[in-house]
Amino acid sequence: MPDSLSQLLASRDWIMADGATGTNLFNMGLPSNVAPELWNADRPDAVRRLYQDAVDAGADLFLTNTFGGNASRLRLQGAAHRVRELNLAGAAMARDVADASGRKVVVAGNIGPTGEIMAPIGTLSHARAVEMFHEQAEALKEGGADILWVETISSEQEFRAAAEAARMADMPWCGMMSFDTAGRTIMGVTSAQLSALVERLPNPPVAYGANCGVGAADLLRTVRDFVASGNERPIIAKGNAGIPHLEAGSLHYDGTPEIMADYAWLARDLGVRIIGGCCGTTRDHLRAMRDVLESRPAGPRPSLEEIAGRLGGFSAIQTI
Repeated sequence: MPDSLSQLLASRDWIMADGATGTNLFNMGLPSNVAPELWNADRPDAVRRLYQDAVDAGADLFLTNTFGGNASRLRLQGAAHRVRELNLAGAAMARDVADASGRKVVVAGNIGPTGEIMAPIGTLSHARAVEMFHEQAEALKEGGADILWVETISSEQEFRAAAEAARMADMPWCGMMSFDTAGRTIMGVTSAQLSALVERLPNPPVAYGANCGVGAADLLRTVRDFVASGNERPIIAKGNAGIPHLEAGSLHYDGTPEIMADYAWLARDLGVRIIGGCCGTTRDHLRAMRDVLESRPAGPRPSLEEIAGRLGGFSAIQTI
């Protein structure tokens, strides 16, 4: 039986994912020095609202509030012993919201980077990285996640470790890197290298792509490289809604709903199958994205000039 995401992909030309987690929780009152995952236990009402807002705005897939839910990151909050508790709670709430939606909505168990640098450059071993990711994956599976959603990874070694953990948990998965340094990740991985890497894994992801980074235009430039690679695996794009700034004590991004709507249809016309937002993307952005995806007919693949013109230009010259 195909997983829930593969079933949706087989029946739809595109799928809309959700928006930001941290940004929206900060705007609900999450202090900047508190890990969002702690709210799965301390403020479940806010986390449920985050999930419900995404579903109400039209998301077909949304992420659990577990991005930093691994032992390494939770240790910074004195909560390394709470990995299972917090991931299980985040996934179980998501499952409830999805099941009550009245339509098919995929729960994506969110797994972010460990926050450590892997050997041989750093000290984190492959075995320890796999162990941490596997602990998180099993809790997300137990909580009812349909698929694992590995994102914002910067190194091939950490990507491989997450893939191995997904295999050990017997879970389908998706994998994304963040290309934020002139077309490369901070560890130097290029889009072409990621396209090749996913096909060399023993358990390739259902879909792969890019998230976060330095802006929607740069992210779509990376997407064009994925398309050019010839890899036919479904592509994911989850771009930021502009640049952040503080306004009346809340964190806001300068990407308007109209800009994110343009980003969404440009992504679709590039061939992206799963389209969502990352940092700064609110329910208002998601509604605008859903509206344009449903109402604007498909067109030719946009050029780099059109992408830059509509989304405000690129942040840096690409070095690859």
